[in-house]
Amino acid sequence: MRGALVGALLIALLCLLAALPHRDALAPDIDHGLTAMGAPLSPSGDALLGTDDLGRDVFARISAGTATSLELATLSTLLALAIGLVVGLCAGYAGGAIDNVLMRLVDLVLAFPFLLLAILLAALLREADLASANAPVVLTLGIVGWTTTARVIRGKTLTLARSEYVVAARAVGCSPLRIIVRHILPNVAGLVAVLAALAFAQNLLAESVLSYLGLGLPPPAPTWGRMLFEARAYYRSAPWLTIAPGLAILTAVVAFNLLAEGLRARFDPKERR
Repeated sequence: MRGALVGALLIALLCLLAALPHRDALAPDIDHGLTAMGAPLSPSGDALLGTDDLGRDVFARISAGTATSLELATLSTLLALAIGLVVGLCAGYAGGAIDNVLMRLVDLVLAFPFLLLAILLAALLREADLASANAPVVLTLGIVGWTTTARVIRGKTLTLARSEYVVAARAVGCSPLRIIVRHILPNVAGLVAVLAALAFAQNLLAESVLSYLGLGLPPPAPTWGRMLFEARAYYRSAPWLTIAPGLAILTAVVAFNLLAEGLRARFDPKERR
């Protein structure tokens, strides 16, 4: 459980960082944020993580990027969990032809590499002129990221559907919806929590990749991936421009993976023996 505590502490720090005011994240400051030669300022008391090529405070952009990345990862994870949970519960409880059809759908999605499918879908959704700038990224990660949840929940539901209390509930005439909501869903809640933490880490990393490739939020919205992309020409002369967002991505992914591992140990009976 120590790993889970470390992960939870890191997540709390990320949330605190995201909550900080970051009004200077978008405003260029050519006059005061660059050297006389037009180069980014190195870290100092005035700019903790230095400035970027437009004189913007890197710490403020990291803070704003943390808020953006956490928001996108949260929305996409909720969408992926909702789809995967519905598919997994229906397939595991119904069985037969419904199970076969749903699992073939899962196999079809899994036949494509996750990032390749995400890049393709993100590129298509960017041309759809959706109402929200967040929508293409959220829909992309939600649509391609539900398969693992569906397969794991389906396997657990298959076992629970044969349990004595579910058989007894059927015998007294309970509807399938009531059985799923009252008897099966509470017993997969711990598993869902583990899957949510893992999916969150995956979506944070995938969102950074999409942003790096120019398929995330449009500029000037600060995201970790876009900051890495913009800093690629300065990795020697201004290494803080790549180190800061890189460490943010690494910290977030490690934190949620540690939390997932701790939750798995907490909810898995075999781990407690």
